[in-house]
Amino acid sequence: MVEEEAAPVVVPPAAVPAIPVPAPATGRTPRGARFAGAAEEAVAEPAAPKTGATGTVGAAERTEVARAVETLARLRGEGRSGEAHALLVEAAYWAPDRLPLLAHALERAGLGADWQTLLWEAASLPAGRLVAAADALVAAGRAEDGQQMLRQGVARPAGEVGEAVLDLVAEGRRREVRALLDAYVRARTPEEAARSAQPDPQRLVPLLLEAAQGVSDERRWDLLHALRVAGFAV
Repeated sequence: MVEEEAAPVVVPPAAVPAIPVPAPATGRTPRGARFAGAAEEAVAEPAAPKTGATGTVGAAERTEVARAVETLARLRGEGRSGEAHALLVEAAYWAPDRLPLLAHALERAGLGADWQTLLWEAASLPAGRLVAAADALVAAGRAEDGQQMLRQGVARPAGEVGEAVLDLVAEGRRREVRALLDAYVRARTPEEAARSAQPDPQRLVPLLLEAAQGVSDERRWDLLHALRVAGFAV
């Protein structure tokens, strides 16, 4: 269906040079490819996503997404998987509101495998950005993708999760703390969750127990036992 409110973004049919994806604010060196994507012809204009948690997607964002998807399809078609993966790595650092639009555009272009690759790469985002990206996907009606992103994001080492939570606490970002720990205690075993308290047990143990209680009484008791076995005073 074609929306009457927004003029379509027209992409020239001729081949275009690779479109650089905006560099992330923190900088990042792309890693090696983890998946192989399917090579399909890209579409010029993806449909508009629902309004995200932080605002709407404008014409400039739509154009950037369309051009990136076309470039990605061309790179896949030419067998240039390394460059395609580098583009996906950088796209993981895009503003959260762009991600639902990008997901829809990739799927319409037959590049669903590349969207899964991007979700995997987004798992290494800093904790605050990870939660913001997941929130944007949920707000756009892609709750499953948002939950997958969080589950993969909390697969990092236990001590690193603890440090990330402490950083969010120091910034006063309580909602992000709750979202991250909720995903963490659901996805990891009680023993793994208990190890994440090591950086600062006095502050982290109560937060972990609160998150576990939000899952179930049983999960809280399992975590409580694991914390005691690990030597933490609770």
